[in-house]
Amino acid sequence: MTQPRVIDYEGSKYSTEFWTPEREYEDRAERIALRAMLPPRGRRLVEIGAGAGRLGALYLGYDEIVLTDYARSTLLEARARWGRDSRFKFVAADVYRLPFADAAFDTLVMVRVMHHLVDVLKALAQIAAALRAGGTFVVEFANKRNLKAMLRYALRRQPWSPYSREPVEFAELNFDFHPVWMKQQLRAVGFEIRQGRSASFFRVGSLKRLLGAKTLASIDGALQRPLAPLALAPSQFLLCTMRRAAAIREVASLFKCPECGSTDWREAPEALTCANGHVWPVREGVYDFRTRDE
Repeated sequence: MTQPRVIDYEGSKYSTEFWTPEREYEDRAERIALRAMLPPRGRRLVEIGAGAGRLGALYLGYDEIVLTDYARSTLLEARARWGRDSRFKFVAADVYRLPFADAAFDTLVMVRVMHHLVDVLKALAQIAAALRAGGTFVVEFANKRNLKAMLRYALRRQPWSPYSREPVEFAELNFDFHPVWMKQQLRAVGFEIRQGRSASFFRVGSLKRLLGAKTLASIDGALQRPLAPLALAPSQFLLCTMRRAAAIREVASLFKCPECGSTDWREAPEALTCANGHVWPVREGVYDFRTRDE
C-alpha cells in the first residue's frame, strides 16, 4: 500500500533559519499554551515532529522522553542538545507508521506538524494506538478560519473560503484546517476534547518590534483560553484524552516493528532486530525506523 507523502526536513537549517529571534514571540506563546495543557509529570512522553528538540525543557517531569522526527539530521541536533540526559531517546520515524507499542505513552505532543499531513485520519489512528487509555494528547494545528484569512477573503485577496469545512492546501504539503473539521477527525479515532487554546494572535512584525516578544507573549497568554471558542488565531491547541471501552494490554517494550507489529526484540548497539528478523539501524544514538536494513 502506498504511504501518504511526507515532508522531509533532512539536511535543512529549519532550527536556525526558521526559529530566528524574529519568532521569539511565537515560541513563547506556544510554550505558554503547552505549559497550561501538559500534565507536569508522568512515566513516558513522546513528541511527534520534535525537530531539534526546541520544546524539550517542557518535558523534564517525565521518566522517559522520546523525541521523534522524520528527519534524522534534526534529531542529531536534538541529541546534541539533550543527549546527556539519559531519559531522552531519539527516533526517526514516519507518523503514518509509528514504531511504538500499543499504549506505550502517557502523553503525546504534536506541534507544527499537523499542517504537513495529507492523511490526518491515518496519522491520528497511529497516535491513538500509542496512547494508553486516559492518556493525554496535546495537538496544535493551523487554523483555516483565522481572522486574517477571513479579512483577506472578504477583500477578495484569497480564492479559498475560510468557512468551508474541508482542508485547504495553500502550498505543497502545507494545509490549513477548519476547527470543526479537526475536532471531528479527533473524535473519530477515539479522542475526547477537553480544552482548547488559541495562540499567536499577534503575528505582526510592527507589534513585535513595538512591544517586544516577552510582553506580546504575555498578552497572548492571557487571551488564549477566553478567546479559544472564537478560534480566531492562526494556531489552535487542543487538549485531548484517549477514551477506550477497554484498555489495551500494555507490553514492556517501547517499540513495535513497523513492518510486522512484533514487540519482541533483540537489541544490539548498532541495530534492533524484531522476532521476525526485521532489522532497524541505530546510528549515532538515533533509532531509525524509516528504512530497515536487509
